[in-house]
Amino acid sequence: MVKVIKAGKSQEEVVANDTKVAEIVSGALKDVETRGDQAVRELSEKFDKWSPESFKLSETEIKEIVSQVPDHVIEDIKFAQTNIKAFAEAQLASLHDVEVENIPGVILGHKNIPVESVGCYIPGGRYPMVASAHMSVLTAKVAGVKRVIACTPPINGEIPKATIAAMYLAGADEIYLLGGIQAMGAMAIGTETIESVDMIVGPGNAFVAEAKRQLYGRVGIDLFAGPTETLVVADHTADAEMIATDLLGQGEHGPTSPGALITTSEELAHETIKEIARQLETLPTADVASVSWEDYGQVLVVDSIEEARVEADRLAYEHVEILTENPDYFLENMTNYGCLFLGPETNVAYGDKVIGTNHTLPTKGAARYTGGLWVGKFIKTVTYQKVTPEATAYIGEYAARLCRLENFEGHARQADLRVKRYGKN
Repeated sequence: MVKVIKAGKSQEEVVANDTKVAEIVSGALKDVETRGDQAVRELSEKFDKWSPESFKLSETEIKEIVSQVPDHVIEDIKFAQTNIKAFAEAQLASLHDVEVENIPGVILGHKNIPVESVGCYIPGGRYPMVASAHMSVLTAKVAGVKRVIACTPPINGEIPKATIAAMYLAGADEIYLLGGIQAMGAMAIGTETIESVDMIVGPGNAFVAEAKRQLYGRVGIDLFAGPTETLVVADHTADAEMIATDLLGQGEHGPTSPGALITTSEELAHETIKEIARQLETLPTADVASVSWEDYGQVLVVDSIEEARVEADRLAYEHVEILTENPDYFLENMTNYGCLFLGPETNVAYGDKVIGTNHTLPTKGAARYTGGLWVGKFIKTVTYQKVTPEATAYIGEYAARLCRLENFEGHARQADLRVKRYGKN
């Protein structure tokens, strides 16, 4: 039986907030579609107080910016990108074209073809997410995408130099100092000066996430990514300090970032709540993390590890840390998560920044049906067929009958023609 020690906001309250955001985004995207560059410029002035002669950085500007980034920062970025590239290349190696002779004379196959062009969004604001350049731009390039453009907003009128360096080192073909809804709209819809792309990817705030949702279909997207989510599953072997640190470490992302603890120990549940309160007294980002914990934090006590697994799958959170005696039980049995962090030695921050797995992951229950961003998201698996004259006469008779079973006479005649033209009788 599940005992709720602490609950977050109701689903009704969450939906109400989402509706307000959707209205703002819809109006902005319509404006970009109607007025192009002028709308993008006005939105940038409104939200970022940024209106340069050109949002696109020239090669000379990029190199000048990168040259101003300290050497140790460049080395750290390269270290992270080396890990992310290596894992992406291993994932790419797992994808294979297929061709089989299903029936004598019938050749069926599939090919893996990279998307032609991709737009990557790298968030700025209070937290300039340098790592998102590795996760999106670099992964797209490993996949074989020919044109990768990247957008990031200015921060208080300043150029985020480390982010630009990460975009450049990751292989971005075009870099724009442009943020928010206007960046997503410009990349997906296109303007007089920004050629549209086939797919947009990357994390962002509620407005960026909603823009992706509304643009989906017009362009492809990686996934619907809402506020970051973190779940810790713990038993008697875990300690409150680590749980509190890891939950607050992700709660600082934003005031709507859910954090949850599922534990078999009621004592640990209460200790963790006390420890979170203690750590909030000194955490520099407590102004944000305290709100996310108060409004969206959950603590559940369960009777067994199996029940913990059931509840974890029900929540289907983005990040799931396993602090139990046997973490591999969850690797073998859990099915709904964006990324698993197994054991106390690892944590979500490793995945967010440096270790090699991608940090753009499913939220809001999407882990029930999709994984996160990876090389395969940038690749279309498309099918083809080739048939010999003898085989088409054989297949055609079956096809004609099955088409007429569904009242598709025109379909049936396509098959009849092949039977007539290539059949011996």
